[in-house]
Amino acid sequence: MGFFEKLKAGLSKTKKALSDGIENIFKSFVRIDEDLFDELEELLIMSDVGVEMTEIILDKLRDTLKTKRITDGELAKKELVTILREMIGDGGEIEFEEGKMTTVLVIGVNGVGKTTTIAKLANSLKADGKKVILAAADTFRAAAAEQLAVWAERAGVELIRQNEGSDPAAVVFDAAAAAKKRGADVLIVDTAGRLHNKKNLMAELEKINRVIDRELPDCVRETLLVLDSTTGQNAVIQAKEFENAAKITGIVLTKLDGTAKGGIVFSIRHELGIPVKYIGVGEKIDDMQHFDPDEFVEALFGNG
Repeated sequence: MGFFEKLKAGLSKTKKALSDGIENIFKSFVRIDEDLFDELEELLIMSDVGVEMTEIILDKLRDTLKTKRITDGELAKKELVTILREMIGDGGEIEFEEGKMTTVLVIGVNGVGKTTTIAKLANSLKADGKKVILAAADTFRAAAAEQLAVWAERAGVELIRQNEGSDPAAVVFDAAAAAKKRGADVLIVDTAGRLHNKKNLMAELEKINRVIDRELPDCVRETLLVLDSTTGQNAVIQAKEFENAAKITGIVLTKLDGTAKGGIVFSIRHELGIPVKYIGVGEKIDDMQHFDPDEFVEALFGNG
């Protein structure tokens, strides 16, 4: 099964709830009126598009239908899908520069799938011909390094780790040295997800960043925030909290195959202005790919 087919299958719950819901609304109304817009509003909010984002989308739709004098339901639906595509914005990829290493700091609360995301990311980058090294800098959670070690072996990449309870910055220091020595293209750093103690989290991330700045001064920097899409608007709240602790360059959305509320993609883009760079639509190591907005919309609203 190709990735687009996996994407379609993974988004089947969201498609049924959001895309099929939109289809049914436009089919069930003889004319386009405020009752129809009320139904759309409820559907979009229930799909985790977000209240503010929903208002913006529907205001755009009203203006478009008025300007183009559209009264046909099918044409109106196409205009709505076009607006939704525009609202997602562009996707993105991890930045690389010729002759420079890229360091990827991966953050996110425990339970969002951060460890498996790192492994999938490493697997994807290795498949693209990159030499990848992982740093197990989440030294506070029991068995975090052991879990990452299992995934690193599956992906066929090297893992740098220390004992549980070690200083995370010391792990990053060792990993940076190993990455330079091995001529790595990418260093991916796992971090602790202790959002409930923001002061400690911020201090820890600052310390890790100082080590990277000192040991790898010329590297390209990325900070990816992993969010569990099944948590809905709570994911947006988490993102805002982490944004205060780190300069986030991209979002990784996991478990999109496990939710009927894929509208969170639209909400995150609007609320944060940060591109979704990767999405996960399965549990296998190759079930994570670059987020392509056009493919996402096609998988949600396309035929078949």
